[in-house]
Amino acid sequence: MTTTQRPVAEGLFTWPPAAGPLRLIGSQCAVCHLVSFPAAATCVRCASDESKERLLADRGTLWTYTTQDFRPPSPPYDGPEAFEPYAVGYIELPGELLVEARLTEPDPEKLKIGQDMRLTLVPYTVQDDGTEVMTFAFAPAEEETP
Repeated sequence: MTTTQRPVAEGLFTWPPAAGPLRLIGSQCAVCHLVSFPAAATCVRCASDESKERLLADRGTLWTYTTQDFRPPSPPYDGPEAFEPYAVGYIELPGELLVEARLTEPDPEKLKIGQDMRLTLVPYTVQDDGTEVMTFAFAPAEEETP
């Protein structure tokens, strides 16, 4: 049986996964050159409307992180009822920006500042019809690609 998947939101990352390398979709201002994520039509620094879509790096380094050890309040959290702790962090994409993202490794003992990280997709939730909702995350680069 084939599982149907969809992205958590359109325009955050390249989709579908088989269409090519996974990348986050950002934007870059043509005036001040600020790189933003998610992509924005108007620059948050200079208010120019001359931003162009840009695919961001798929690798970076762990800048900082924390763990989410309890189920966030609903709304806005709409993930699974069976909560499992996870880590979130900022990944520095070289020469671009810091991206806040979920981390695939929930154990803080296995994470370290400066660690090489790679972009991946993880299930966020499963809808009533069985559709798996996917979101982006970063995994330690030494983990094997799924």
